[in-house]
Amino acid sequence: MPLALPQTAPSAVTDGVRRPRRALLGACLAHVLHDGYTDLLYVLLPVWQAQFGLSYAGLALMRCLYYGTMGGLQVPADRLAAGLTNRAALALSTLIAAAGFLIMGLTDSLFGLCAGLVLSGVGSSLQHPRASLLVSEAYGADARGPLGIYNFAGDLGKAVFPVAVALLLGVIAWRPIAGLMALVGLVAAAALLPIVPRGRPPRAAAATAGGASRGDRSGFRLLLAVGALDTATRMGYLLFLPFLIHAKGGAQTAVGVSLALIFSGGALGKACCGWLGERFGVVPSVVATETATALLMVATLALPLGPCFLLLPVLGIVLNGTSSVLYGTVPELAPAGGAGRAFALFYTAVIGSGGLAPIAYGVLGDRLGENTGVAAAALTALATVPLVLGLRTRLGEGTVRHRHRERPVLTDDRG
Repeated sequence: MPLALPQTAPSAVTDGVRRPRRALLGACLAHVLHDGYTDLLYVLLPVWQAQFGLSYAGLALMRCLYYGTMGGLQVPADRLAAGLTNRAALALSTLIAAAGFLIMGLTDSLFGLCAGLVLSGVGSSLQHPRASLLVSEAYGADARGPLGIYNFAGDLGKAVFPVAVALLLGVIAWRPIAGLMALVGLVAAAALLPIVPRGRPPRAAAATAGGASRGDRSGFRLLLAVGALDTATRMGYLLFLPFLIHAKGGAQTAVGVSLALIFSGGALGKACCGWLGERFGVVPSVVATETATALLMVATLALPLGPCFLLLPVLGIVLNGTSSVLYGTVPELAPAGGAGRAFALFYTAVIGSGGLAPIAYGVLGDRLGENTGVAAAALTALATVPLVLGLRTRLGEGTVRHRHRERPVLTDDRG
């Protein structure tokens, strides 16, 4: 008698195809919201300054309450949520972040505003490691490109939310806007539950755990250093870019155009460079992008305003694109403890660098001028090259292991 095929096979195959896409969609939705929350604060800072009589140092402290909490709690938050599925963790983190904005919208005091900022930062601290882990588990060995898409999604939030808040401020006060942002967060948290697949795919989870057991602790430290220097390069150049444009005779409108050009290129770089790393390897891709970054930075110092504008989108591609290549490398080098903790450590390093680097570059610029500051940022980009070369043998690039690992079969295992 011929052997009958199981009737559920087509649906299982369909689920195996859709599940990674749903995981990526959910991770991108969370990233859009949380990065949008982070950058819309820039629009509200002048309003808070006028209402509460804050100094510039006070405004910096206000932003630090959110940004510092989000960066400093990456690892602790991931540990506390270790018993939750990625689906539950992302929904919870979004709900907590939205609750912070709800408190901001309901309070009349500076203390309440600060409490809302801290609570929202706590919620956002869990999003990066868990969303990255979700994508990494869903796509397995093919995760570099999807992680680049996830990285790009954050830039969409940074573009949309500040503009929306700026437009709304012309119509209503900031407290109702904070309440509206809380409502958006609640809708996003509810949407994540049906979008993100339930449980963890067992073979993908096993692959992640196996990757951790074969991880390279010293190689991972090198990766952290490269990520921190790459972020420092980006923050340093962006700090001096407005002054560089003014020095070339550009008005404030030209500064806005320059930032729009470099950010648009950066969004494209984040979306595309993950695939570049997958196609050509991490080390060649990072060496190429960082070297190009340094050369283009120096070129913007020498060129007049018009040609400088033409270079800025290209500079944005390589300036931001490296990060997508690096994110995709985290699971391969994750030390014992798993990819989730590795992503948390990586984001702690890059967020910490993003907070501290502008201070160091600012001191240098105060003493030696903005041209020296830009040159220092270019040298920082070049400093990543010898570090990333040390990852070549650790990643096994150029071997069949690097290029021909099978993508894990994804099946549902539990609710």
